[in-house]
Amino acid sequence: MPLALVAGITLLSSLLLPFAVKPWLVRMGVVDVPSARSSHVRVTIRGMGMAVALATALGYAAALLLGVVTVDRSVSATVLGVIAACAAVGWVEDLRGMSIRGRAAAQLGIGVAGSAVLIVLTGQSFWWLPLAAVAIAAYVNIANFMDGVNGISGLHGVTAGGAYAVAGLLSEQPWLTAGGTVLAMSFLGFLPWNLGRGSVFLGDVGSYLLGASIAALAVAGFLGGVYVEYLLSPILVYAADAGYTLLRRIKAGERWYASHREHVYQRLTDVGFSHLQSAATVTLCTAAVITLGFVAATAALPVVALCVAAGVLVLALYLASPDLIRRYRRPSKVTRLPVS
Repeated sequence: MPLALVAGITLLSSLLLPFAVKPWLVRMGVVDVPSARSSHVRVTIRGMGMAVALATALGYAAALLLGVVTVDRSVSATVLGVIAACAAVGWVEDLRGMSIRGRAAAQLGIGVAGSAVLIVLTGQSFWWLPLAAVAIAAYVNIANFMDGVNGISGLHGVTAGGAYAVAGLLSEQPWLTAGGTVLAMSFLGFLPWNLGRGSVFLGDVGSYLLGASIAALAVAGFLGGVYVEYLLSPILVYAADAGYTLLRRIKAGERWYASHREHVYQRLTDVGFSHLQSAATVTLCTAAVITLGFVAATAALPVVALCVAAGVLVLALYLASPDLIRRYRRPSKVTRLPVS
């Protein structure tokens, strides 16, 4: 089956390319020094997202050459263009750094250009352009903010990619099936490198790649008429974490734009979770929301209401989980009566 072959090519590429990329990163001195927003404590090689990016490109090429994408090839090519451009911005950031304004301008510019092409290809109104462009730029940053513990980005790529692959099958959109499959397999291949001893990180090139892959597929799917529940459910936990943390910091009077490690998934490690446990919590919540979203997409109104309520409950429990765990683990106070 061509789709299985595409999945195999992408996965094998993602598993093997780091053997060539890692020595190159070492020679270039692309390392991650622990900072205020880090959850690790030692200098680590970053930029391994370059290997994932190359695997992604190979996967998209295989999907086109093997005939997995039989229609809307231009949509698939545009999605790949957005992914490649965002990954390039991330690589520049990893290599020599960029100003906040420079990064924001580049991300928004890519969002505008990519969304404009997708709008033309799908025949939609240009009224959607601002929303689509901001969505791409915003999720690239959200994925970057959420890339703070081992395994979290790899698992998110696998989960979101798998969801979009299924959404493509259900919607009869081969380009979405192919894109979701490539996304899932490229990040699945990265997981053993990241989870083994945590010796390599994606870097900005990888987190930007992840955010752009998900956002571009979601925007293209929305413009192409795919159920919005299919497209939004994979990103809700990440978006809720980022949004809640931002509001929490603003309310506390903190510099919301400064580096920090106050995301919910990071606070879970503060209450005793390992990196993998924190990443697994995010992934399980995301999988639950995805399941509810897929059911709600074609269900009757009462079922939709139940799915929405359950989804809100999952998000609320996730956001409150560090405080709930801290409260549960707090040693109880023993009241001593005075001795007469």
